Amino acid sequence: MEIQLIDKQSDLKLNGWLIKRLAKFVLKSLGQGESVELSLVLVDEEEMEDLNLEYRDIEKPTDVLSFPLYDDFSNSNSNRPLILGDVIICPSVAKRNALESGIDFLKEIDLLVVHGILHLLGYDHETEEEADIMESKEAEILKTYYGGDLTT
Repeated sequence: MEIQLIDKQSDLKLNGWLIKRLAKFVLKSLGQGESVELSLVLVDEEEMEDLNLEYRDIEKPTDVLSFPLYDDFSNSNSNRPLILGDVIICPSVAKRNALESGIDFLKEIDLLVVHGILHLLGYDHETEEEADIMESKEAEILKTYYGGDLTT
């Protein structure tokens, strides 16, 4: 299992080892084998705004964007590594959102890692039903990861 972490921002210091450990936990929880790869990229607000404008036509930064490489994982039985795609996170937006929501900043980062990886694996939240499924899966994964404690 290959998790590449690229930190392109200097706003906030984060423990890359912990982020990668969570990403591996998420992938294993979702039944992904050792041959999967993904990139996690931490960016500043300017770069996130540029990406959000280019890919979503929204002219403001967001907290997380996912860029899956595949729409269908049926080819995952090959002997080659399955590169899932990229999860882009903006820590400064995440920090602002955490403060507004009254939750711990690092738990917000964890949620964004899980959320982004779920998108890479085909989960979405375009409908209320999809959102319920995705949010339930996020909570289940994080509850297990934290040993049952989801409090702030």
